[in-house]
Amino acid sequence: MASISDKTTLRLSTAKNAQLAGESLAETLYTAPITIFLTGELGVGKTTFLQGFARKLGIKEHLTSPTYALEQRYQTERYGELLHLDLFRLSEAQAEEVAKTSDDHEGIRCIEWSDRLPNHFVQNGILIELTENECRTSDLGLRTSDVLSPKSEVQSSDVHTRICTIQFTDIPLPSYEEVNLWREEVKLQPHIIEHCEVVADFAVRCANALINNGIIVRKLALQRAAQLHDLLRFFDFHLGRNGNYEDASDEIKEIWEKWEQKYPNADGHESACAAFLREHGYSELAEIVTLHGLRSPNPPHMTTEQKLLFYADKRVRFTEVVSVEERFKDINDRYENKDEPEFVKKWHEKTIALEKELFGDNIPL
Repeated sequence: MASISDKTTLRLSTAKNAQLAGESLAETLYTAPITIFLTGELGVGKTTFLQGFARKLGIKEHLTSPTYALEQRYQTERYGELLHLDLFRLSEAQAEEVAKTSDDHEGIRCIEWSDRLPNHFVQNGILIELTENECRTSDLGLRTSDVLSPKSEVQSSDVHTRICTIQFTDIPLPSYEEVNLWREEVKLQPHIIEHCEVVADFAVRCANALINNGIIVRKLALQRAAQLHDLLRFFDFHLGRNGNYEDASDEIKEIWEKWEQKYPNADGHESACAAFLREHGYSELAEIVTLHGLRSPNPPHMTTEQKLLFYADKRVRFTEVVSVEERFKDINDRYENKDEPEFVKKWHEKTIALEKELFGDNIPL
């Protein structure tokens, strides 16, 4: 299995930006237990970031720094207990001893001042580093009173923005070479591969738009999910969906039939691809892929990557990026009835609402 990390960098200009970034981290969780490691100098906004994170997790109490108590515990809505550790006053040996006592924590563990820990300890989690970056208010369109933790000696024209770097090492991701090996293995047709690449490129473009607004996105995970979302598209061909099984050669049909026999309970290419990814050790990627179609109702809680893949796929007609209206007109034209079938109408409305939620009036082109 490939060992690849996913990295995102944000620019946080205000305390509100830091809290919103923390909230967005809660929208990109896939596993628990999980450890979140935070580093950064005093006053850089680590606790502010975690306050937004905690609020989005449904924690009612106001999260505060546990510097003197060493730890605080809070109950989340969906991930069990959040354990908040602060290692600021500890030596490396003391920090490691304290952290080790919670190695078996079943929920979310957030460790501030994780740079106090030995290097071998900080792995298999989410690593967040906050650093200060001085620039001009005029560059950001801000007043000095807007900035995150302003210092009294800073002149009115200067602000200290924060650079937030997030490295995800909590879920495995396949390499691009592995993606192409799978495509060859299942004899995925070239035009479907091209469609997947266009969806992936557009999904990354959408992710960049959110990142520029201070929203955390697992960009590489999103890209891989998009590149693989139609990996087993031929599962739908027998049903007459966007392809003709009979157009394939006898050799390819025989290969496809073997794959269909391998996943007999799949109700379409989405669930088949998810089963394939789980079998290869990429369960979290399967979670992103499984919701991209119109076959199943979306759950009440979708991650940012699930939303972006669903949306990007609805913006690509074959290999062309089009508007949501154009895309659904194309989907509707595939049905004999003049009016949209009820389920298509439902997902048309869902996609419009999702577009507004993600991008407001700044729709990616």
